[in-house]
Amino acid sequence: MSSTYLTQELKETLTFILAGGQGERLKPLTIQRAKPAVPFGGSYRIIDFTLSNCIHSGLRRIYVLTQYQARSLEEHIRFGWNFLPRRLEQFISVSPPHHATVEKWYQGTADAIYQNLDLVEDGGAKHVLILSGDHIYKMDYGAMIRQHIATSAKLTIGAVRIPQSEARRFGVFEIDGEGRVIGFQEKPAVGKEIPGQPGWCLGSMGIYVFEASEMVRRLRADATKPGSSHDFGKDVIPAMIDQRAVFVHRFVDRDNPEEPYWRDVGTIDALYDANMDLVSVAPRFNLYDQGWPIYSLWHADPPAKTVLDGPGRRSEVIDSLLCPGVVVSGGRVKRSILSNRVHIDEGAVVEDSILFGGVRIGRGAKVRRAILDKWTQVPDGATVGHDRAHDERRFTLTQSGVVVVPSRFAFEGSEKPLEFSAHFPRPGE
Repeated sequence: MSSTYLTQELKETLTFILAGGQGERLKPLTIQRAKPAVPFGGSYRIIDFTLSNCIHSGLRRIYVLTQYQARSLEEHIRFGWNFLPRRLEQFISVSPPHHATVEKWYQGTADAIYQNLDLVEDGGAKHVLILSGDHIYKMDYGAMIRQHIATSAKLTIGAVRIPQSEARRFGVFEIDGEGRVIGFQEKPAVGKEIPGQPGWCLGSMGIYVFEASEMVRRLRADATKPGSSHDFGKDVIPAMIDQRAVFVHRFVDRDNPEEPYWRDVGTIDALYDANMDLVSVAPRFNLYDQGWPIYSLWHADPPAKTVLDGPGRRSEVIDSLLCPGVVVSGGRVKRSILSNRVHIDEGAVVEDSILFGGVRIGRGAKVRRAILDKWTQVPDGATVGHDRAHDERRFTLTQSGVVVVPSRFAFEGSEKPLEFSAHFPRPGE
């Protein structure tokens, strides 16, 4: 297939990113923001990885479907992803539930697309790519669309190898020798193993390429079907398997084809572990790939800096990520991620932690195995992650013991909040 033909097919592909997830298991980080808007890797939001994949794949007509606590996400898209020329019919556009014909929120993944079928029909799309906005990975969707066209499939689904023990969190495929789906189980207690690979299943990534006309017909039928949950995995896909050509597309990781990196960061522990991998000596996920940069909102903050170096007043940073605007002023930072405008004061110690934008750690304060949400100010001498009983009374603790401090938490015993300097004014959300 010529590259010219593929480029034309990409032009005729409309992309929808499902980004309305409430992220119940990520609370308190999702109390005031949607799951795809949760910060990741210091400089990014979770949705930036899916959007970057789209740009690198040549996709230029993208709708982001929002719903729950959408303000933070919508502002991030508006200010960070507004660079495509609309005059060339290229765009990244936010689409909340518009209640034009039905007065209800999105009821499921299929219903979210159904409520936006006017965009498909008005846009004259031949193919529709449906993505989730809350996974961390690098993927060339163009290769998936190429396979979809070559096999004359009505639906192609992204698939990744998963441990059988995790099957209850995924849709699990059974395929023939050509990759056609002959069986599908949505979140089974015990998933069907891949032949010749005991202990492993082929799981759905929640990535779909539909022939547009087939999708429109299916979603209209599902919308009026009694008892339907209006979900792709539970309702639409099982109904298609025996009637139409449904294929899987095996995910190939750009960095490591043998062990593809794809993370569903749907829990605090999963989010924490994926972030901590970034500070390892050889991280599984490469943020420094010049051929596949991750785009995001640029804040134009000054360079990160460390200050104070003398007897008893030494800044020390080990195996950590420091974003623009960070100041480490005589503190110690080890195996941690410091987002924009974080300030570490003299004598403070931060270990194995993730600090979101604008966090300030006071003099002599200690933070360990914690996630601190935006603009939190830890008072002088306070501790987080050092006294489990005390932390349990104040914060959310995960099963593995990660402490989560909500945004702007008011620490007890603090007479007044730490003040931001003139170089670090208190911004908005």
